Amino acid sequence: MGSLHQFSKYLLLLTLFLLYNGSVAQYEEERDALYALKHMFDDPFVNGNWTGLQCYENSSFWDGIQCVNGRVTAIILESRGLSGTVSGDAFVSLSELITLSFKNNFLSGNIMNFSSNPKLKDIDLSRNMFNGPIPRSLLGLEFLQSLQLQDNQLTGPIPEFNQKSLTVFNVSNNKIICPNPGTNTLKSFSTASYSNKSPIVCDSSNSGAGSFSENETASSGDSKKKSVATILIVVDIIGLITVILLFIFYCNKSRKLEKLIERYRLEEKDDEILEMGGVSFNYKESKEESREENISHVHEEVSTFVAKEEGKGNLIFMGEDEASFDLNDLLRASAEGLGKGLFGNSYKAKLQGRPDVVVKRLRDMKPLSDNEFAKLIRIIADQKHPNLLPLLAYYCTNDEKLFLYRFAKNGNLFNRLHGGRGTRDRVPLRWNSRLANARGVARAVEYLHLNANFSKCLVPHGNLKLSNVLLDEDDTVLVSDYGLTSLVAVPVAAQRLVAFKSPEYQNSKRVSMKSDVWSFGCLLLELLTGRLSAHSAPPGINGVDICSWVHRAVREEWTAEIFDTEISVQKSAAPGMLKLLQVAIRCCEKVPEKRPEMTEIVREIDSIKAVDSDESEELSVDQSLTDESFSTNASTVLVVGDGRSW
Repeated sequence: MGSLHQFSKYLLLLTLFLLYNGSVAQYEEERDALYALKHMFDDPFVNGNWTGLQCYENSSFWDGIQCVNGRVTAIILESRGLSGTVSGDAFVSLSELITLSFKNNFLSGNIMNFSSNPKLKDIDLSRNMFNGPIPRSLLGLEFLQSLQLQDNQLTGPIPEFNQKSLTVFNVSNNKIICPNPGTNTLKSFSTASYSNKSPIVCDSSNSGAGSFSENETASSGDSKKKSVATILIVVDIIGLITVILLFIFYCNKSRKLEKLIERYRLEEKDDEILEMGGVSFNYKESKEESREENISHVHEEVSTFVAKEEGKGNLIFMGEDEASFDLNDLLRASAEGLGKGLFGNSYKAKLQGRPDVVVKRLRDMKPLSDNEFAKLIRIIADQKHPNLLPLLAYYCTNDEKLFLYRFAKNGNLFNRLHGGRGTRDRVPLRWNSRLANARGVARAVEYLHLNANFSKCLVPHGNLKLSNVLLDEDDTVLVSDYGLTSLVAVPVAAQRLVAFKSPEYQNSKRVSMKSDVWSFGCLLLELLTGRLSAHSAPPGINGVDICSWVHRAVREEWTAEIFDTEISVQKSAAPGMLKLLQVAIRCCEKVPEKRPEMTEIVREIDSIKAVDSDESEELSVDQSLTDESFSTNASTVLVVGDGRSW
């Protein structure tokens, strides 16, 4: 009996050993297959990113790779400019592969053999340079749901696809022979799925995807002959209408030309004053008169422009107690250029006997009616929170839109964090101040997300970055530029607003409240690291992809280099810095659903304590962040939650 028990024990150990060896072998085979792709692409970003472990449980550290239970399940490398010829057996080792997308690259050669990938559901190789026939190995994919091969150079007939699971199919803009669908599945797709780059080639020997009968050909010829006259008449009518429309368009353009030229001249004057405003504090007294003359000239231009509106608009104040001046008072006020923003220039207007205000000129707004615009502005103005910059008033006509805000005396958080680095005049931004700033921004965004009216917006803020975090005279945080997503068209928003730089918009062209959470995570990382983020860098200045940079730092365990030296010298602040870093990393998850809600974020930041002293506690970087013992903390940061990572 004892011998039998001992034998069973050995048998169990042997089984576990074989299973372990088998999983290791599979892992290594998948890694080698990905390395082969990496070598073929020879892309600088892929070369730098595809290092180390490709899978960790249900996460992947490699960009474009997704994993489940340590196995590669998806390869998504879209619009990367990748080139080369993918080997026909490139995916033989990836038996768990479900999704493959090389969309919009420059890959060439024959399409790969998928006979070893029975779980494939989604294949997108569109907009490349693949040639040769469509492989028949695709017919063996029982779970295939989407096959997109359009815009390549494929030739030959279409295989007899008959999978009931296939719901998306497109082989258009290739050189397919006889693209007539020949199976019930293929017949369920529209003709747009088969439109060709070259004339259809058919002969009686082609029995694959169906062919045209002689009767069909004759009938088609008769129909063409009968419709020649009708086509000519339609072409003549279309040509006449086109000429008329072009004439009308030309007339409209000529009437607006003078007005546009005048407006562009005004904008050039604005830019000149903005440039002077940026250096005016270094001017000597002898140059002040010239500066004032230019500012006065801008006001003359603005007054002339607004006067042409013939009194169509006036300042609309958002509160009864705010209506203490009118448009004429604003135009008579002296002004100072503050900067050129994403949607127009901003000025500081000095009103006599009243607090200074900021005038923001808005461009590229949606073509909204006055009532629609006023309704959206009212929703923005109704947001009342101690950490939100209130909208005082607005001015709206067809050609000019102004927003008025109260002036924040201590500037913005971007200049406070990055300004004066390396100079003697630089005042270090210590831990307590950064924690207070993070807490104020979090509370403001939480309010926007919980507000009934604002929560209906896809992205309640939409443009969260350091330059839109202002500091009042007592360093109170005032978040500005919220609600712009309701005023601008999506194509404009996609180019200019931070939320549209999020992973979900880059991958699937969608945004949500969690896009604000991602933006807030980027803001926290910039606040912790002191590094210039690509999302907040001014035009013409290159920043870093801060999420990827921090992720790499944590993964490679040189986390001590993450924190800005202005706070890393504060030894007692180390626990709080680590906790805030964990919050930031969770906010920057690639999958929106894995990011926390703003209410949870506020609660976690509120639990982080300030330090008793906000001064440097030692002359060197805190050793607790640099010695080998920090590797444990680095691992905690990386897998905070349930193994989440980028």
